[in-house]
Amino acid sequence: MRLKKYNKIVQTHGRASQQEIKMNIEKLILELHRIGAIKFGEFTLKSGAISPFYIDLRDMVSYPELLNAVADLLAEKVKDLDFDYMSGIPYTALPVATLVADKLKKPLIFIRKEEKSYGTKNPVIGSYEKGKRCLLIDDLITSGESIVETAEKFRKAGLQTRDMAVLIDRSGKGNEILSGYGYRLHSLFDIFSLVEVLKESGKIGEEQVQKVLSFVQQGEGKPVKNISNNLTDKLLELIDKKQSRLVFSLDVDNQKEFFRILEQTAEHIVMLKTHIDILSDYDEDFVPKLLDYARKYEFMIFEDRKFADIGNTVRKQYRGGIYKIADWSDFITVHATPGEGILQGLFDGLEGKSSFLLAKMSSKGNLMNDNYTRRVFEMGKKHPEVVSGYIVHGHTADEIRRLKNKIPAGQLLLMPGVKLESGIDAMGQQYTGVKEAIRGGADLIIVGRGIIQAEDVAEMARQYKYASTS
Repeated sequence: MRLKKYNKIVQTHGRASQQEIKMNIEKLILELHRIGAIKFGEFTLKSGAISPFYIDLRDMVSYPELLNAVADLLAEKVKDLDFDYMSGIPYTALPVATLVADKLKKPLIFIRKEEKSYGTKNPVIGSYEKGKRCLLIDDLITSGESIVETAEKFRKAGLQTRDMAVLIDRSGKGNEILSGYGYRLHSLFDIFSLVEVLKESGKIGEEQVQKVLSFVQQGEGKPVKNISNNLTDKLLELIDKKQSRLVFSLDVDNQKEFFRILEQTAEHIVMLKTHIDILSDYDEDFVPKLLDYARKYEFMIFEDRKFADIGNTVRKQYRGGIYKIADWSDFITVHATPGEGILQGLFDGLEGKSSFLLAKMSSKGNLMNDNYTRRVFEMGKKHPEVVSGYIVHGHTADEIRRLKNKIPAGQLLLMPGVKLESGIDAMGQQYTGVKEAIRGGADLIIVGRGIIQAEDVAEMARQYKYASTS
């Protein structure tokens, strides 16, 4: 094994020189490349982007000397930090964290990967004291999503996190990413050091190096078009054209008020959200008039009819009845609770229609937990041709950003319950401030509910619009 010398570094803590550590990190990079943990070519990432390199460290567990060498270097990296417990992100980092904890004689705790729905429902495995500090270890960092999400779970369990350690900073800007959340990153090496070592060792050429550097510096995971859903692309084009991310929820119960407010706001919005069944004076003239407004002011129509029944029933609700929603709305809201069959019931045989799946509601005490939200994303990912995105509520910019990072490529995050300031109303509707929604990266913000004076709507719409593009 090429790394035997490497294993001596941490056994006598503090005696390894920086030059020794640097040399052994170089050996580590070469060994990871040798076992195929670092690959070069063309790889499709979760974001949909095509990457010229791919890093997969899961197979390290099959190389005990290598695994121990990694633990030695990480132990040397973090030994002087202030923490009481150590944790690894399942699954790849957990064996490494276990070894590091043993070397530094620190208690190990971790967050269970699957939610526990019985017993104490405690997500933390291991014995700990609230108020203490936990160091988190992961194999690598790109967006920071998984490690920050884990820190949040520890926070909810009463533990503090200040420092995070990773083997590889894949993004090259991990410090910047985590400092934005209030954390400090400690990495063994970054993507720039990785390609430099491999180039100097003759493992890759200059052309490959430039491909990697260009990809990383341009930014990974940029939004990609949903090539299977024309409505999604049309909506994105409207966002660019009107320089707005505003979805206006027009919840009034009579046509006169509806069109009066719409006249004031239509030029500022990219999509109008309706609740057709609350109109007390609905008649056959309403839809043609609405469609005329949509053409004149260039906005799309989103009927917020939350379909949630078996396929045959929702088909009739969507296409028939008094309102014949499928005839005039571009998008509808769909609950995922009936399973994938609801999408088949709604959209089979139809073209030019799409939906948003309800993944996380803004009402206080709702039953949509993290596991449910994740499964909704998984369901929508399978059907991008009829799922344009997800309605997902988050309280803070950090929470919204984490949710945004989980959404499949080519689909959008619609943020409900947005007002100028955060708060909650008497019926449990939770509102998030517009600045938080935008900082969190929401693709669209849904506003309108809770507005008292109709004549103020246009001004409020403009403020949302400007906030969303600033």
